[in-house]
Amino acid sequence: MRSAVALTGALALSLVAGCAQDGGAGGGGDTVTYWLWDANQLPAYQACAKGFEKENPGLKVKISQLGWDDYWTKLTASFIAGTQPDVFTDHIQKFGQFADLKVLEPLDGLGINPSDYQPGLADNWIGQDGHRYGAPKDWDTVALFYNKKMARSAGLTPRQIEGLAWNPKDGGTFEKTIAHLTVDVHGRRGDEPGFDKHHVKVYGLATGGGGDGDGQTTWSNFAASAGWSYTDKERWGDKYRYDSRTFQSVIKWYFGLAKKGYLAPLTDYSAGANPANAQVAAGKAATAFDGAWMISTYAATKGVEVATAPTPAGPTGKRATMMNGLADSITRNAHNKQGARKWVRYLASDTCQKTVGRYGIVFPATPGGTKAAVAAYGGKGIDVSAFTKPVTDRKDFRTFTFPITNYAADVYALMHPAMQGIYGSGASAGSLDRTTDQINLILSQ
Repeated sequence: MRSAVALTGALALSLVAGCAQDGGAGGGGDTVTYWLWDANQLPAYQACAKGFEKENPGLKVKISQLGWDDYWTKLTASFIAGTQPDVFTDHIQKFGQFADLKVLEPLDGLGINPSDYQPGLADNWIGQDGHRYGAPKDWDTVALFYNKKMARSAGLTPRQIEGLAWNPKDGGTFEKTIAHLTVDVHGRRGDEPGFDKHHVKVYGLATGGGGDGDGQTTWSNFAASAGWSYTDKERWGDKYRYDSRTFQSVIKWYFGLAKKGYLAPLTDYSAGANPANAQVAAGKAATAFDGAWMISTYAATKGVEVATAPTPAGPTGKRATMMNGLADSITRNAHNKQGARKWVRYLASDTCQKTVGRYGIVFPATPGGTKAAVAAYGGKGIDVSAFTKPVTDRKDFRTFTFPITNYAADVYALMHPAMQGIYGSGASAGSLDRTTDQINLILSQ
């Protein structure tokens, strides 16, 4: 049964905490329960719920929002306790295992047409059994956020930052720029004689952690622009490729930036207390790679004017960014399955996605929804072209998704300490050979 036994055991351990919370049970005949984790998106989906209820007299949508960690703990526990929601926001790294454990309802016959959405988003939610398990919801890409004042003080223009390139040998103009933006406690820049890498006041690049097995907002754009891919297949690969010489050369160079004092050390990072955006907001870092879901957060940073630039071009000549897309899934034992199907179809419709887009929080999956979001951001004075251009410019950009395989939790369990060891403890990139062997052995089961 693949990892069903292991996962069920893990779920049982979290059941005690999960069951005690209210609001988990699915809806009755006139109510559809819906879970999401992003508080910023809650108002937009409440507006969609009003539209849905107007079109479907007699049906009500009950929305519950939980923080990221609590969300997955409670959701997985709910599958055992029978308190699962009818519909929930799903993540690409989770759905494979959920589908394998048969806790998701196939969405075949729901009328989801891949051509109605941004390229690739709908295809990512087809399981190994050929069934669809997610209706496209939104998408995001990654770009470089930078402190405009610090850039000006360093004599850097927006055009220069937007035109950066890198390579694993000397780092290219990207490394030169990050070094120049780094300032030690004596006021010396990272590219000036006497720079003290052990006493840095402002790092050129904020830390986003070790990146685990995907490196979404850390090393992934570099690896992809060097021509590397996570697995041997675009989706449902049989082997991971962390043992690739290309990948390891990227990792050695990227984490080597920390040894030079340009990238903030791993000890500065905390997903909860000190993420990359907090480092930029505090003036401790001049730049940070981050996702489109953080646009409004950076824009609202008090006392710091932030701009964005696309990821740097790599050895392949292209820029690269992960393009992740969330989806809405129906639980197999939904209490109101008929209402759930209607709600998911409405969520995936251009009507709802344009509504969400007008809030200027995320990029909805349909082109119409995306257009509405771009206009909403523009109305706030926010330029989002660094995030949208990769989707339309296939000549100069490469987009890619999270690795889609079985045993995602096992991959994380192995790659998290491995990448932390390289970043924070000086382990060699070559140590990933052994980790890769362990991961691929699990995948072969």
